[in-house]
Amino acid sequence: MSRAFVKEPDGDEIADDQPELRESPYPNYVTPRGLALLKREQAELTAEKERLDPADLEAKLALAQIDRRLRYLAHRIEHAVPVDPAGQPKDEIAFGATVRVADEDGKTQDYAIVGEDEADAAHGKVSWVSPLARALMGAKAGQFVTWKRPAGDAELEVVAIKYE
Repeated sequence: MSRAFVKEPDGDEIADDQPELRESPYPNYVTPRGLALLKREQAELTAEKERLDPADLEAKLALAQIDRRLRYLAHRIEHAVPVDPAGQPKDEIAFGATVRVADEDGKTQDYAIVGEDEADAAHGKVSWVSPLARALMGAKAGQFVTWKRPAGDAELEVVAIKYE
């Protein structure tokens, strides 16, 4: 293709050719905390956007990135499906549960099953669409589940289930 018909940015424009942030194909289930985190980030970015000077060349790229993130957050909030953990079955693992499991060596670990945006594996928060959460869903205390992992399958015993 000839470059003759491609619009180039002017000297004071910032080329923002970054793609939109990828949307998940899954329903956006959120815990009350997860929805609050999305709204808080949206408010913080909106405040940051208001502090930036759109005439400042360096700020233009930051503004483009903030606008992209704000569009993503607005869509995630608009399509959020809040799930109240109080309405979940107390004796069965479902969205919003915090689960204690024991591995084959007896080592225990707690996992909270949360929305995709709230997931943080380093802090034991796993997305409801993750292989671990899918293995646990529907299980009851005392049951064993098989977690299919790239490193090999792991047998986990459900030790406890709680909802906050």
